[in-house]
Amino acid sequence: MIKVMIAEDQELIRKSLSMLIGNNSDMEIIGMAENGQEMIRLVENRQPDVIIMDIRMPVIDGVQCTKHILERYPEIRILVLTTFDDDEYISDAIRYGASGYLLKGEPVEEIVSAIRKVYVGDVVLSQQALKLLVKLYNKNDLSPKTSSVSETQYASLTRSESEIIDQVIEGYSNKEIAGNLHLSEGTVRNYLSSILSKLELRDRTQLAIWAMKQKK
Repeated sequence: MIKVMIAEDQELIRKSLSMLIGNNSDMEIIGMAENGQEMIRLVENRQPDVIIMDIRMPVIDGVQCTKHILERYPEIRILVLTTFDDDEYISDAIRYGASGYLLKGEPVEEIVSAIRKVYVGDVVLSQQALKLLVKLYNKNDLSPKTSSVSETQYASLTRSESEIIDQVIEGYSNKEIAGNLHLSEGTVRNYLSSILSKLELRDRTQLAIWAMKQKK
């Protein structure tokens, strides 16, 4: 059972998410908060597996809440719900280690799928969220490290590694990549580890941003 908490200041959205997520037999809503301060208090009393985190909230916003929680409980997965107007918040949420980024208004099936993916350790970047990250990269140098990948590093990628990267920027999880390419999940993880090492990138988010830049 995946234990889920929701941080969202709008009551209607909070309750709707709770109902729609709670209808899944493998998920349980164990707490809801209308601001970051409430969420921090909830987490201290009962730790969830996954938190659905709104960015814009009163008292303590979603970015600072993410930072606070992951500094103390790095095993918790945080799935950020954002909008195209949240530019100034998103770059910090990425640096603080959120596991996924979805735009508000995406189908609930996408949110439920994202919960399952981050629960098993994947990073979730919807196509719309990935476009936002690339926009932020262009505007604010969101991830400076990605600009330092050299031609030599790029050329060191094998054909198989390039295929894995193409799957990453489509938003597929490790399990989905394994199925698509007829590989084991362990092999996919090994490929990703090799790719990140060769390109000297920190994580899947940096990899996705770098790869999207290459395709422009």
